[in-house]
This record gives sequence, structure tokens and C-alpha cells, in this order.
Amino acid sequence: MVGIGGIGMSSVAEVLLNRGYRVTGSDLETSGATERLEDLGACIYEGHAASQVGEADAVVYSSAVDPETNPETLEAEQRRIPLIPRAEILGELMRMKFGIGIAGTHGKTTTTSMAGMVTTEGDFDPTIIVGGKVTVFGSNAVAGQGDVIIVEADEYDRTFLRLTPALAVITNIEADHLDTYADLE
Repeated sequence: MVGIGGIGMSSVAEVLLNRGYRVTGSDLETSGATERLEDLGACIYEGHAASQVGEADAVVYSSAVDPETNPETLEAEQRRIPLIPRAEILGELMRMKFGIGIAGTHGKTTTTSMAGMVTTEGDFDPTIIVGGKVTVFGSNAVAGQGDVIIVEADEYDRTFLRLTPALAVITNIEADHLDTYADLE
């Protein structure tokens, strides 16, 4: 996972680790998020290098990574290892359960956290992927065993368009991310 230390990538990595997948990843520098992932069993590399692709079955990359210049994504492409944007793997995780996607200009993290707490207290044992560390969870992800997944659906780079929630929540809409969207329409 290229860019594994970011808030979006680290949450997906944590869920995959808790599902029993072997996860390796890299980021420009180590952080609290990468240390947590190492504690959960991930192999983390500081910096990016083609040699770190190893025997990967797939290479997932963050939207902060340029796949046309990153040495790991270029190596994967040369070796015909599938390259998967983070949004796509998040969509696959959501597809496997009853998905709730929470989007909006403001309040996504808070609303996702609240929905996660309510469904946890309701004994749904949800998987929760949040765009920030939630104190009560001790992380930005919870890998529940139930049939529900709650995802903070970020709109900044059209990531949310790759998600297929059964239920969508939009907290509010304002002109935002005008570098991606020309206007409010």
C-alpha cells in the first residue's frame, strides 16, 4: 500500500489486516499510524523504492501518490501487478456488506463516528472507516464482524463516486473543492 500512513489508507490497511490479509506499505516517513499498523502485523517501509513491491498480489495507492512517477507503482505496472486506487479497494470493502456512506462539506468525521457508535451499541458489530482518529475507537478504523460497514465518503477527488452504499447520508452541501468541481452544480 503506497502512502499507507495517510488517514484514508491507514484505515483501509487496518481493516485488511484484521481480515487476515498480509499488508505491506510505504510512506515518505513513519508516523503514529504506521507504527500502529506495524503493531498489527504490517510490514512498513520508510520511503518509496521499486524493490519494496516484493511479491505483492496487488498494489493499492493513495490519491496523494502519482502512479505515473512513483517507483512502486511503476514497478507494479512493469510486472503487471494490479494497481488499485484506494477508492476502489474501499468500494470493494463496502460492496461485501450493507454499506452506509456519509458525505458532505462539513461534519463527515463526526457523523461517521456517531453512526459507528450507535450501530456498535446496537450490537451490529460494524466495520467503520473514518477520516480521523476517533478517541473511543482508539483508531480511524474498526474491523467489525457484522454485516454493516460505515464509511466516511470523501468527495474531494471524486472518491465517493467509486462507493456503492445501500444507504447514503449527505450532511450538507456547499461550494467546496472547486479545483475538482467547477461550481456547486
